[in-house]
Amino acid sequence: MSRFWSPLVQSLVPYVPGEQPKDRPFLKLNTNENPHGPSPRALEAIRAATGDGLRLYPDPVAGDLRAAVADRFGLTPAHVFAGNGSDEVLAHAFNAFFGGGGAVLFADVTYSFYPTYCRLYGLAHRLIPLSEDFSCDVTMYRGPCAGIVIANPNAPTGIPLNLMAIEAVLRANPDVVVIVDEAYVDFGAETAASLIPAHDNLLVIHTFSKSRSLAGLRVGLALGQPHLIEGLVRVKDSFNSYPLGRLALAGALAAWQDRDWFDSTRKQVMADRDAMASGLRAQGFEVLPSAANFLLASHHRLRAEAILAALRERGILVRHFRQDRIRNWLRISVGTTTECAALLAATAEILR
Repeated sequence: MSRFWSPLVQSLVPYVPGEQPKDRPFLKLNTNENPHGPSPRALEAIRAATGDGLRLYPDPVAGDLRAAVADRFGLTPAHVFAGNGSDEVLAHAFNAFFGGGGAVLFADVTYSFYPTYCRLYGLAHRLIPLSEDFSCDVTMYRGPCAGIVIANPNAPTGIPLNLMAIEAVLRANPDVVVIVDEAYVDFGAETAASLIPAHDNLLVIHTFSKSRSLAGLRVGLALGQPHLIEGLVRVKDSFNSYPLGRLALAGALAAWQDRDWFDSTRKQVMADRDAMASGLRAQGFEVLPSAANFLLASHHRLRAEAILAALRERGILVRHFRQDRIRNWLRISVGTTTECAALLAATAEILR
């Protein structure tokens, strides 16, 4: 450790992203990237924005993008916040809303960035155990706390909650902010955005990285009542008053407006996910029901580490977590139809 690091930095355990190898080509089914490219309209808008205007600062309030998003959900721009990917938006939300004392509540098996944010901002947290089948018992989210975070669908399980369950959490915890992280919602779950007018403690987080294939641009959104959005803006403007560049704003707006491309590509991902799940189950895998663009799978005969290594030898990357409850599970991103078939062929060969 560096002698120049602060005690806080020395204590941090950073989030570790999925492997991004550069030494050889791999079939990457480990980082939940969309296998289908961005909207052609988004790419054209990005190209059109690469002119002399890049010498100028971008719109600091992302006005056009926020207006378009608000219109889709029947809200106003004052209900929408934009930032550099949903990870940054989440970080601002943890900083803005969870410092009032008590512990932040989230599942024991969920997105592993949540405890990282708690460590960064000095927030206590308490893990709420998922049920034996990895479903979420929302009745456990009650009692004194600093706030609540629920990924819906959950990651890495892919299991969704319905809106009645989300609303039950909101009603049981009216005095703290409840964040619903909807990074994967477009692949089969239902957004909680419709609940925003009735709940002043709900913050819904979206990303352009998954269903809109723009992970390389880093664009994220938060939806909530204006007083929550104002809190996020206060944090943002104390840190970086120009969060989204001109290219990101142009590409994100065009992607948001291209509803046909969005619908056709996400439906293809969902079809390939379901076909891959059926294929894995036919090979003896246990596969959790997923409403995301990935599957969590386990085999009773071979350990996850062995399958992971054997797939890597065959040029296929999937994700393995060392957490005890899911140590024998693999998270497999949904690729193209051809890539999903290649994964199934490889697992069949390994099992033989």
